[in-house]
Amino acid sequence: MGDAESAPVRLSFNPQPRVEFRGATVTSDAGLLLPRELDERLGLSALIERHLSDPRTGRNFQFPLADLVRQSIYSRLAGYEDTNDAERLAQDPTFRMLASRERRETSVALTSTLHWFETDVLAEEQNYHGLTRLNADLIRHAAARSPSRRVTLDIDSSESPVHGTQEQSAYNGHFESVCYHPLFVFNPEGDCLAAKLRPGNVHSADGWDEVLLPIIDRY
Repeated sequence: MGDAESAPVRLSFNPQPRVEFRGATVTSDAGLLLPRELDERLGLSALIERHLSDPRTGRNFQFPLADLVRQSIYSRLAGYEDTNDAERLAQDPTFRMLASRERRETSVALTSTLHWFETDVLAEEQNYHGLTRLNADLIRHAAARSPSRRVTLDIDSSESPVHGTQEQSAYNGHFESVCYHPLFVFNPEGDCLAAKLRPGNVHSADGWDEVLLPIIDRY
């Protein structure tokens, strides 16, 4: 018996992707189109607009805020460690498809723009807290699709090594390195519900209540 026939899968945010044998437009990151479809279904664009503010005014911007957020997220998801990779990814077919319609025929942001976005725009106090709220709402939208009413939280610290004299970095005897000692909260599905960046020399349990109580209030 042959395989059952079924309609092709179409992406709701962009029905244009197609398979072609053209060496000039090869990409190794086509798998990112699937989580991009998921974030569309979960309403990421609306959450970005609700929780993050754009300091640019008038016509003084080329890339929409949502495009910059997605480029920052998806480049890390694909394993690119920093914004230096943006120089090459700006012309990558997949990353152009992840962006808004007006950017798909040109390019996404270069390193200078993405670096400014991550170190200036996202570092603003209101956007710092906005990212926390955005993350919580995004996970809550996904959790709403699950019938389970019981929530198990995993609280753990980790090592984030540094290689300079960054503010509040310190030597940690357990990790035997100069680092930050961030605290994370995960649900059973592995979603990060909250994170707190802490000095490198604090105790593993330091500040857990500051991270956990807002989550309990939301649930």
